[in-house]
Amino acid sequence: MTRTTRATTALAVAGAAALLLAACSTSGSAESTSSASAGGAKKDPAASCKAPDTPGTDALKIGTILPLTGTLSYLNPPAEAGVGLAVEDINSAGGVLDKDVSIDPATDSGDSNDMTVSSSAATKLVNAKVPVVIGAESSSVTLNVIDQLTSNCIVQISPANTATDLSGYSSHYFRTAPPDSVQGSALGQLITGDGNAKVAFLVFNDTYGTGLRDTVQKAVEDSGGQVVYGGKGKGQEFPPGQTTFSSEVTAALAAKPDAIVVLAFDETKSIIPELKSQNADMSKIYMSDGNTADYSKDFDPGTLEGAQGTIPGASPKDELKQRLSDFYQKTAGKGLTDYSYAAESYDATTLAALAAVKGKGTDSGTIQANMAAVSGADGGTKCETFAACKDLLDKGESIQYTGPSGIGPFDSKNDPSSAYIGIYKFDGDNKPVYQSAIQGSVSK
Repeated sequence: MTRTTRATTALAVAGAAALLLAACSTSGSAESTSSASAGGAKKDPAASCKAPDTPGTDALKIGTILPLTGTLSYLNPPAEAGVGLAVEDINSAGGVLDKDVSIDPATDSGDSNDMTVSSSAATKLVNAKVPVVIGAESSSVTLNVIDQLTSNCIVQISPANTATDLSGYSSHYFRTAPPDSVQGSALGQLITGDGNAKVAFLVFNDTYGTGLRDTVQKAVEDSGGQVVYGGKGKGQEFPPGQTTFSSEVTAALAAKPDAIVVLAFDETKSIIPELKSQNADMSKIYMSDGNTADYSKDFDPGTLEGAQGTIPGASPKDELKQRLSDFYQKTAGKGLTDYSYAAESYDATTLAALAAVKGKGTDSGTIQANMAAVSGADGGTKCETFAACKDLLDKGESIQYTGPSGIGPFDSKNDPSSAYIGIYKFDGDNKPVYQSAIQGSVSK
């Protein structure tokens, strides 16, 4: 499907500018906020961690902290499939140090409004002494567990965190999704490029929501637009987990916006029907990776038709989608209907394994010390699969792993130096359909 000329022009401008954005600050943890106000950088929780003189050679175990329950559980299937398929491919290529890689333990990250679940999961992962953890999906959940995990020298790699607060947070924290500065710029450019001058936000009071809102708002205002409801500093956010939105939707529509941006998770299933009941123009609804999902079983046909959303990452190729779906069918008894962050999960797992191969050790210190190198931060021969990259490493060559997510090498803050942002439009069945992608860069 092709985009409108106006939207394509706006995105081309954004792409030409390379989305070189400074990472804006968001309302993160109290500790990071107080450090910033004191004028100093937050101390790395893993500051005392280092690679051992003699690398460990035990079979590599990878822990996961993914949303098995709660409002974000719809994100678990593609992430679980991405990690699992990567491990299957790694083992098919001989494993790491000639030993099979396993996923153990697989823990539940739970909800961002009930941190007891993720705190318990982090304790379980620490006690299991895993060198690497894949997750969490929610930035707020990661902010809850990152100190606990990385201070215990565990390498944490999130396939989905986008909060700018996490850039450079710890030497042992990496992510294969770009910070919100990239997605926010793309979404803001999309909104104004579609001819919308006045914008309202329906946003939950969560690090992810407010951080992305602030970046989208900046892009809208930089393009000459105006935020008429839900903007930064207005105090019009709603708490995570809220289930009724009559007053918020009424207030937003009273501001007569040209477009409404919904930044939420499962709350979206209550917000959209309320917008529909109050006769909002659904083709003027915009969403992000937190809620650009398949709603075919949640809403009447046509409810979201024409609405748009963004998801970091290029759409996986059909062959990979089929492999991911087949893997999930085999392991969970059903195929995939959504592929959000599946490629990023696959790449996070593969990068960790390649770092262990390069460093000839499966301990966390060795993996951490080699993550940037296998991503191509120091240059090297490009390779697309674990098997091909492992062959080069075994020959003593430097590599740049170029996996299906399309991210660039890790930068000095352990963020991908570049990443794709996918643009989606909802069809008559309330399913997001991939339209196009633009590549943005993260400023250094």
